[in-house]
Amino acid sequence: MQTRIQGTTMPVLDVQLDPNESVFSESGELSWMTGSIQMTTHTQMGGGGGLFGIIKRVAGGGSLFMTEYRAMQYPGEVSFAAKMPGHIVPVELGQGAEYMVHRHGFLCAMPQVTIGVGFQQSLGAGIFGGDGFVLQRLGGQGTAWLELSGELVVKNLAPGETLRVHPGHVGAFQSSVGFQITMVPGLKNAIFGGDGLFLAVLTGPGTVWLQTLPISRLAHQIGEYLPQAERRQTGSVAGGALLGGIVGSILGGNQDQ
Repeated sequence: MQTRIQGTTMPVLDVQLDPNESVFSESGELSWMTGSIQMTTHTQMGGGGGLFGIIKRVAGGGSLFMTEYRAMQYPGEVSFAAKMPGHIVPVELGQGAEYMVHRHGFLCAMPQVTIGVGFQQSLGAGIFGGDGFVLQRLGGQGTAWLELSGELVVKNLAPGETLRVHPGHVGAFQSSVGFQITMVPGLKNAIFGGDGLFLAVLTGPGTVWLQTLPISRLAHQIGEYLPQAERRQTGSVAGGALLGGIVGSILGGNQDQ
């Protein structure tokens, strides 16, 4: 297997497969492939584990179905293009090396890589579009490729070193990094600060990949240019959902899984 990443702001990953080699992705990630590649869509890629494994994967932000791309009698190539301006990042898994990735960060992987839920917390529909804040855990053996949006900032945290981040900017981090969601300190900061209600606290040791273009912020900026009627409707829905998220947080609605 050979791979290359082409492009700049909208990169594409090309995977060259020898006969009987394969990679898998979530359904809908394919961009193009050669005629010698066979597609097989099913539910068992990304960790197996039967029904429980499938439930864990879906709970972690993944799709119900996964697609395997396999070269049959002849070598072939399959390509996966980024959906947002950003970067495609390869990570190596194995010998205890695992990674936590934001819910839309997984692009594709070798067959022995596993996907499951790593962290899940409800922060209110007005903040993450009703999906809460979810991290996927990548484990197993082999290479996985991540799609991170915007520019990348890599932080190598020393043991005990702490970094506080707006949750949308968390792209990926090594599983050795401690992680929790906290409220923004101070009532005035939470209400009038304009930076949201929650912060992600990451504690070393380990490497953290921060992304500069959270999808939630991009959607908010695009919303400013919507026609007035659509903007009012969107604002009303988001405002009500945000209020619900605040009340839910106060009443103990946050949950870890």
